[in-house]
Amino acid sequence: MFKKGLFVFSMLALLMGFSPAKAEAQGNVTLTYVEWDCAVASTYVAQAVLQEELGYNVEVLPVGAAAMWQAISTGDADGMVTAWLPVTHASYYEQLEGQVENLGPLAHGAKIGLVVPEYVTIESIDEMNDHADKFRGRIVGIDPGAGIMRLTEDVIEEYELTNIELVEGSGATMAAALLDAIQNEEWVAVTGWSPHWKFGRWNLKYLEDPKNVYGDEEYIATIVRQGLKDDMPEVYNFLDNFYWTQEQMATVMVMNQERGADPYESAKTFINDNPELVNEWLGR
Repeated sequence: MFKKGLFVFSMLALLMGFSPAKAEAQGNVTLTYVEWDCAVASTYVAQAVLQEELGYNVEVLPVGAAAMWQAISTGDADGMVTAWLPVTHASYYEQLEGQVENLGPLAHGAKIGLVVPEYVTIESIDEMNDHADKFRGRIVGIDPGAGIMRLTEDVIEEYELTNIELVEGSGATMAAALLDAIQNEEWVAVTGWSPHWKFGRWNLKYLEDPKNVYGDEEYIATIVRQGLKDDMPEVYNFLDNFYWTQEQMATVMVMNQERGADPYESAKTFINDNPELVNEWLGR
């Protein structure tokens, strides 16, 4: 999986005409991310701070989760601000520990699990089989490389959800499935996580996970390549200091949901509205 993902990442990099050596020589920074709403918000805010406040040229490249981690380990990218630990991305981190540097949390209180509309009358995952027909025999998922998809496959096995299947998709198809079901007052279960803008738009709840397959509360971490501290200490220090709350992150995610929104412009609006926070990140 890593090799395939890295190939895709490398092709993107070649098409965009830059390499790690070239990036370093020109003072450029490469951030990679998975196209989840929280990841988009954090990545573009990091890009905006590095460009608008520190003058770096920052490329942001969306890839799959495996390629994201592998790119940091090989030095094809400088960092990412969307590692979900200690559970969701555990397999990637365990395989690459020692090849990447974990700068610690940039947000606390993250959570993953199965999410349903509030009007769904069951409260726990172990009740799903008895109501499989109402769920149309499916859990609507996101991209197949995501850690939450692997854990959801474990959930289906652990809870013996023989009448339920996991359907691959994307963050957009997951949200569309929620919207369609809610408009028609139908039952739906999706792979969900917070922070995410959907909790501000609809009345939703997590199904209880008594077997704790999804794990407890997580944090979102910043991961950088080995050697970044020596090569780009200013960039390293900012990424090390980059921390914000779920509420602050939600502000940007909501802006990004507006029609015609540009994630970079949303990020610039946020940093312009929060100069004291940005100064903390920059150690000013």
